[in-house]
Amino acid sequence: MPQPLQIAPASGRLGILTPGMGAVASTAYAGVLAARQGLAVPIGSLTQMAHIRLGRREEGRNPLIRDFAPLAQLDDLVFGGWDPISPNALEAARTAGVLEERDLAPLSGELEGINAMPAVFDQRWVKRLDGVRVKTGESKWDLAQQLIADIERFRTENDLDRLVMVWCGSTEAYQEPSAVHESVEAFEAGLRADDENISPSQLYVYAALASGVPFANGAPHLSTDLKCMEELALRNGVPITGKDFKTGQTLMKTILAPGFKARMLGMRGWYSTNILGNRDGEVLDDPENFKTKEVSKLGVLDTILQPEVYPDLYGNIDHVVRINYYPPRGDNKEGWDNIDIFGWMGYPMQIKVDFLCRDSILAAPIVLDLALFLDLAHRAGQSGVQEWLSFYWKSPQPAGGVSPEHDIFIQQTKLKNTLREWMGEPAVTHSEAE
Repeated sequence: MPQPLQIAPASGRLGILTPGMGAVASTAYAGVLAARQGLAVPIGSLTQMAHIRLGRREEGRNPLIRDFAPLAQLDDLVFGGWDPISPNALEAARTAGVLEERDLAPLSGELEGINAMPAVFDQRWVKRLDGVRVKTGESKWDLAQQLIADIERFRTENDLDRLVMVWCGSTEAYQEPSAVHESVEAFEAGLRADDENISPSQLYVYAALASGVPFANGAPHLSTDLKCMEELALRNGVPITGKDFKTGQTLMKTILAPGFKARMLGMRGWYSTNILGNRDGEVLDDPENFKTKEVSKLGVLDTILQPEVYPDLYGNIDHVVRINYYPPRGDNKEGWDNIDIFGWMGYPMQIKVDFLCRDSILAAPIVLDLALFLDLAHRAGQSGVQEWLSFYWKSPQPAGGVSPEHDIFIQQTKLKNTLREWMGEPAVTHSEAE
């Protein structure tokens, strides 16, 4: 039996800060508040709904994850964040239009009390949005210090014992890492020099890690996966994870592709198109922001199917991804896939998937789970990249220079085995001996 980690108890209140308080964040807040009042069940949340098998099957031990691991309780959560547009979570939720008024009405007082702090915003990184509630400062260093002050004030005013931060803002324009991202010292010098390669999201990561606050990146742009941020996270003993919430179409890919590979069915092509009309769709209508998302989405199939290992099956795949902004659809995204596969003696077959999903409804429980698991990791003395949370990401951030794991079933096994090991239980391998 492995020795359990020494995990500090989840005593006191946990603050969850979200840069961005739009559709995803406001839906996450509302769902937690509704669950606390007994108005809704937190469907989609592993921390609240999933069980975890312990030991051999005949032992019959299968507790809920929240009863097995010492997670923070929903009643102890306090929400806050920054937004360049909406002044509070109620207005943000009504503007997003994800939830109906009948669901918002019983929560309206609490949601209205979640005030948005003015955001660090630069339209160069999200050309389709106009920020009206934004910070000003003499330099990016000054803006970062303002965020650090916001974090400490939020901690003090709400009598919080711990904090986590989950990026729920828009996707930023595509960029490659530059010299300013090579080390903490280079990044801090860049902040003082107003380096143009430092994006707003990177200021939030820096402020969080400098404040000892774990960070999860819910979008596909560069932030936690920069060398300077990984270095700072290890230096300050803070866990990080990313990136890009795995919700609609990519969720389906990580479910279906492992099945094709398990049966050794070949693939000639996978064409994916999306239509969505929320703020995310508007932002992604700009080519530079779409490129950031496209890179995240395109990386899934290669790592699952391993064309270099199985060239006869997957060595010649045309993988195409499109996203189209269509305002009438709102947050109810439609993801359409055409998959060309082949089987015995090379005979072709087709699979078509039309997933009419609700993007923020799928993302909201991810926000909750990441917050609770990052808090657990921090109390368990973990720091740096938390690869065991790959389950939640389109583009998982690996640790130690290895390739990311995209197979959702392997990711789930890794997540649960990590929890088992931390709690002093043996890993479940599903071998014949078990």
